[in-house]
Amino acid sequence: MTLTRDEMARIVARDIPDGAYVNLGIGQPTTVAAHLAPERGIVLHTENGMLGMGPPPASAAEEDQDLINAGKQPVTELPGAAYFHHADSFAMMRGGHLDVCVLGAFQVSAAGDLANWHTGEPGAVPAVGGAMDLAIGAKQVYVMMTLFTREGAPKLVPACTYPLTGLACVARVYTEHAVFHITPGGVRVAETFGTSLDELRDRLAVPLV
Repeated sequence: MTLTRDEMARIVARDIPDGAYVNLGIGQPTTVAAHLAPERGIVLHTENGMLGMGPPPASAAEEDQDLINAGKQPVTELPGAAYFHHADSFAMMRGGHLDVCVLGAFQVSAAGDLANWHTGEPGAVPAVGGAMDLAIGAKQVYVMMTLFTREGAPKLVPACTYPLTGLACVARVYTEHAVFHITPGGVRVAETFGTSLDELRDRLAVPLV
């Protein structure tokens, strides 16, 4: 069986180093917050100006609409949480102070190039946000995405055909079929789920180690 989104989030959470400062991108990456045990000391950063973000509220009754992440979803705060200006938040992102960011993507290339803000299609709504700052500023970039589009086209590709967010910035790609590490020696398959290495090689045009 391939992974569910929740199972993917658990694996990403497992691989984040203890004590790391982390930004979770809008969309699927936000689900990682629910799987980070407090005792691991991982500090979540939000683009809208918060350090020490906790998991989503346990119930609607506990939601505070003044306490949200960058995707406008209700969140909780952990002891010691801090708030600051939006500009300070981006200074943290651009200044190399984040250990890991987890982003969604339309495409990732074999060289680690990232395309996640626009498909280039006429009428498509671009969504730049802070992705460019995170892609270049974070020490490690993890991507969470489906491995194929709804039409079955691969999203892990030899070269991106969509407008780029960042060059050679992605370290790992987490999908429902496999976890890939982008290395100087090529794309390495770290784990597979409900598929085999040979099946992945048949479906992807990217050489796999």
